[in-house]
Amino acid sequence: MRLTSAAFHAKGVIPTRYTCEGDDISPELSWSDAPAETKCFVLVLHDPDAPKANGFVHWLVYNIPPTVTHIEENIPRQATVSGLGLQGKNDAGTVGYVGPCPPKGMHRYFFRLYALRKQLDLPPGASYEQLKSEMNAWIIEDAELIGTYARRGRTAA
Repeated sequence: MRLTSAAFHAKGVIPTRYTCEGDDISPELSWSDAPAETKCFVLVLHDPDAPKANGFVHWLVYNIPPTVTHIEENIPRQATVSGLGLQGKNDAGTVGYVGPCPPKGMHRYFFRLYALRKQLDLPPGASYEQLKSEMNAWIIEDAELIGTYARRGRTAA
């Protein structure tokens, strides 16, 4: 499986538009070569460099239909998104996307897409822990896209 974005290249800088210093909207994402037996996809955006145990989860989207191969930019911050699936609570405590906003230094942002063997039995607004616990046994394959970001004037670690 392959995960890409028209907004930035792998290991490239995430444009300010998608961060707390810009419009704070979700970027466009596309994927290809998913396993034929996929029943749904899960997307997780995680910052392992955040100064908190286990990093910071920025976005959770789950029960994405197997026919979907593209997410438009600026997904609404609501628990259920028609044609896309369900969104969980990020580590800021809100549903939907919250963009990169590192307190200092350059951080890495891991967009991970998982192809699952079954749809998840989770309500809208699930936490990352709930999602991880429910999906781990059903992962067929995953793909990763890494972006980086440092706030203006805060590049020193």
